[in-house]
Amino acid sequence: MKVISVSGLVELLRDLLEENFVDVLVEGEISNFSRPASGHAYFTLKDARGQLKCAMFRPQLRLLRFEPQTGLQVICRGRASVYTQRGELQLVVESLQPSGVGGLQLAMEQLKQKLATEGLFDAAHKRPLPAYPQIIGVVTSATGAAIHDIVTVLQRRAVGVRVLLRGVRVQGEGAAAEIAAAIADVNREGSADVLIVGRGGGSAEDLQAFNEELVARAIYASRIPVVAAVGHEIDFSIADLVADLRAPTPTAAAELVVKNRQDLEQHCDQLSLRLARQMQRQLELLRTRYDHLQRRLISPLETWRLRRQHLTDLHQRLLRAMLWQQERQLKSVERLAEQLDVLSPLRVLGRGYALARRLPTGTPVTDAAQVSVGDLLMLQLQQGSLEARVTRTAEQKK
Repeated sequence: MKVISVSGLVELLRDLLEENFVDVLVEGEISNFSRPASGHAYFTLKDARGQLKCAMFRPQLRLLRFEPQTGLQVICRGRASVYTQRGELQLVVESLQPSGVGGLQLAMEQLKQKLATEGLFDAAHKRPLPAYPQIIGVVTSATGAAIHDIVTVLQRRAVGVRVLLRGVRVQGEGAAAEIAAAIADVNREGSADVLIVGRGGGSAEDLQAFNEELVARAIYASRIPVVAAVGHEIDFSIADLVADLRAPTPTAAAELVVKNRQDLEQHCDQLSLRLARQMQRQLELLRTRYDHLQRRLISPLETWRLRRQHLTDLHQRLLRAMLWQQERQLKSVERLAEQLDVLSPLRVLGRGYALARRLPTGTPVTDAAQVSVGDLLMLQLQQGSLEARVTRTAEQKK
């Protein structure tokens, strides 16, 4: 037999495997999953009776919609080969999908967890929609039913609203990139007041573009408030979670962004009635205040008349007070006169007494010892007076 080298045998085995197992599907459980700095992934695919080394290189790994991890049951598609440096059998994986849970659902759940951790779903980031938008941006298929439904609703519910359509593919390879680019384009254009992003109904695969991370981050980065309207009411996408508002359908999205014209007219009528009632109450209040002020308002002539009347009244009161005071003083004088009259010596003289004064000095004589025989006296009587000469004196014994 011909002797060959180890490397020669390994290469022969590798060629044999690669020629006969070019495209195989292998199902098993991922074990020892690792992803070093090179970006490639290495893991072991195993079942109850065996295991197989696997390698998945970075270009193929970036196409996955979910993150592989240890313990996940998967179906690998690839080619069998031999790693010549170690002489190990391995499977070079070209694509990978979960076998237990649907790949799209798993990818969506993993992306939801990742974006939630980063805060893309936080309520604090949600913005209110403008009350009366003039320009409504729409990112959807230019030929699909969604744009037709949106335009129909806007024509029925609003007047003068413009639609800025950015047509994109809404399913298939590259649709997510187009949707994300369209959202960025509408923001750069800058005229739209609100943005509707979505499409009509379809299968989970058809709606997958709205579950892509690229679209989610474009919605989150939008400066314009975004309404997500993906599929039917039962459909729920990651775009719905990131958007400022979720609408169950494109039709509902159009109804949310513009208020019904009839509702607006009714609201305006109610406001007009409220304003009229408020104005009527205000006018009645002002009229009452005017009447009150008018009653309080007095003309200068009337003021002068009132002041003159008041002055006349004061003058009359002063005269009455003066007369009363005069009468009071006269009565007081009369009482004092009566008191003086009682004390007057003239009243004593009226009873027969006389007031003696020594002449010529006029000194009152109260004691007989004050005069001598022959002195001249003035006797004051009640009526008149007379002169007398003392002929005799008699002193009163003590």
